[in-house]
Order: sequence, then structure tokens, then C-alpha cells
Amino acid sequence: MQVPAPVEYERATSVEHAIELLERLGGSARILAGGHSLLPMMKLRLASPEYLIDINELHGELGYIRVEPELVRIGAMTRHRELLESDELAAVFPIFRDAEKVIADPIVRNRGTIGGSLCQADPSEDLSAVCTTVGAECVIRGGAGERVVPMEEFHRGPYETAVGEAEMLVEVRIPVRPGGSSAYEKVERRAGDWAIASAGAAVWLEDGVIADARVGLAAVGPNTTGIPAVTEALRGRVPSEELYARAGEIAAENCSPVTDQRGSAEYKRHLVAELTKRALRRAVARVTGGN
Repeated sequence: MQVPAPVEYERATSVEHAIELLERLGGSARILAGGHSLLPMMKLRLASPEYLIDINELHGELGYIRVEPELVRIGAMTRHRELLESDELAAVFPIFRDAEKVIADPIVRNRGTIGGSLCQADPSEDLSAVCTTVGAECVIRGGAGERVVPMEEFHRGPYETAVGEAEMLVEVRIPVRPGGSSAYEKVERRAGDWAIASAGAAVWLEDGVIADARVGLAAVGPNTTGIPAVTEALRGRVPSEELYARAGEIAAENCSPVTDQRGSAEYKRHLVAELTKRALRRAVARVTGGN
């Protein structure tokens, strides 16, 4: 049986305390939030930090969902369950509830956090695809202050983010625009599993025309990724089944899945085309009064 390497444990009592610990311990430390990704990696010796900084006591400081007229702010310690149950969040970005319904199981959703999900930077991770789809920005704090990084720059590669050694993700910000809605579609081998492929869509309509749109994918490339070519194809067009199908084709052409135990690359491209089409259809229906 594999067990983690020996590790020292520190419990942070505030964001400032956590940053102080990170500055003192340097690259030998990792932050522990929900732990559902980090601890299994440590058990398999895929991650071997010398120190764990437990930030669960920071939920009171960083566990919030604030829906403002032009901006949604989500604290990094907000649990999956809180994202699932927030009616305010679902009213402006229903994609979060869509995704949370198919993330893991209640045990994981009770402990896992949005910050932990984004910082794990797993290419198959649902919330990373969701945040890419809605154009989220990540607020990173360190000893020198805060900086804001768009999702397109937050993930630098599989399991690698823009967060420095003595920094931590503290908040996710999402701009709110009128006339918009969103949806998320996922295919998995069994309930709560990692995606074989998934697609999120966000659309904004003006006078029955798509003023803007975004599509984000997961599990079909080295990073969760947005597809700018889909945005270009949709913008300025009237929604239609033909348009959704074309967007799905473009998404399939612009992803890079690999054949593995979850399916062949060809099968995953087929899923991307279909899931993109479904997500766009449902997002538009939500704007126009459907489901």
C-alpha cells in the first residue's frame, strides 16, 4: 500500500497568516483546502510537499458568493455545495448549477472548493471549464498585494497555474452582462466521474441576434480551453440548429483529445461537437424563456 511521504502541518488563521507561511516556507509548502485532489496525489507520491498549510479555517473569510449588478464575486474557499445551492448564482450563471450537479458526490461537494478546483489545474476539471466559459478572472494575493489574472492566463499547463510560490488564489470574479445565460453538458462513464468530454456555453443576445458567445471545453486537451473560433462563428448570427451544429464542428476541430481508457480521440471529438451544440441550444433557450 502506498502512503504519503512525511509532511509537516500548519493551520492558517487568516489570509495574511497563510501568505506569511508561504513566504517563510517557500516552494516546499502546498495549500490544503478540500484536499480531494492533493491528498490522493500525495498518496501516490505524485506530489511530495514538505509542508501542508491548512486553510479550512479561512472559509469564514473566503467562503462567499456575492452577486452584484455588474459582477459576481466568489471566494476561493466557497464549497461545491454552496455553489450548487445558491439560487442567486444560478439566476445569473446557471452553468454553475449544471456543472455542480455532475461533480463527484455529496461527500466531495461538501468539502471541495472552487479555489482548490482551479488551482489543481486538471485538464478534466469541470469548474475550470465553467470559469473559462463565463470569462472569469482570478484574484491572486501575495505579500506585495493583489493581481487579477484572466482564466486564459491562469492555467499555464496541466497542473500548473499563474499562482506564485508565496501567493494564493483568494477570489473569482465574473462580469455580469444583460441578455445572457449559460449551460454545461458533460458525458462521464459513471455518475460523479471525471468527464470523457464536457462543454460549457455562454451566450448574450440583442434583438434576437447573438451579440457574443463563449464555449469552454474540458478533458479534450492539455488544458481546459476556450474556443475563440466558435465565438467568431456565432457573433452577429441568429440562433439556429444549423449554427449550433457548425459551432460544434469548429469546437471538435479545435480540441486535441487523446485515446485513453475513457475512449478514443475520434469518439471524444464526436462528443465535443454534440455537447457544444446541446450547451448552446440550452443557453439560448434560457435567454429566450425556455429551459
